[in-house]
Amino acid sequence: MASVLILNGPNLNLLGTREPGIYGAQTLKDVEALCHETAAGLGLTADCRQSNHEGELLDWIHQAGADQAAGHLIGAVLNAGAYTHTSIALHDAIKGSGLRVIEVHISNVHAREPFRHHSYLSPAAAGIVVGFGTEGYPLAIQGLHRLASAAQS
Repeated sequence: MASVLILNGPNLNLLGTREPGIYGAQTLKDVEALCHETAAGLGLTADCRQSNHEGELLDWIHQAGADQAAGHLIGAVLNAGAYTHTSIALHDAIKGSGLRVIEVHISNVHAREPFRHHSYLSPAAAGIVVGFGTEGYPLAIQGLHRLASAAQS
């Protein structure tokens, strides 16, 4: 059975307690349960991971590119948190690995501080889901599934 990788970056382990007015009351475990449920409904498994360390995210993206090329993975949903706005390395890892990525953000980053308006990841992403709260994760998984299915046709 193919899988989908869900990658969450820095501070997303604080969901449910960090600025609930912006990010909501759901925890990362709640998000992961939602991702597992959505993936299962599409005949996929979900591999959910979170790291506060950029290098670990890079290593996971590199491996995921190889797993996608081998047909084991349809791609990744990536909420890189603040690394979205700072990490050329994540952009390069996505491009270099060939990994199909949907960038996701819980809040509408374009309605927030100006430094959040620019994403280094968007040019490397196959799609972007922004501002739907944690419901953005199922939307991203569904979109990724459609893109992967179309690529196989």
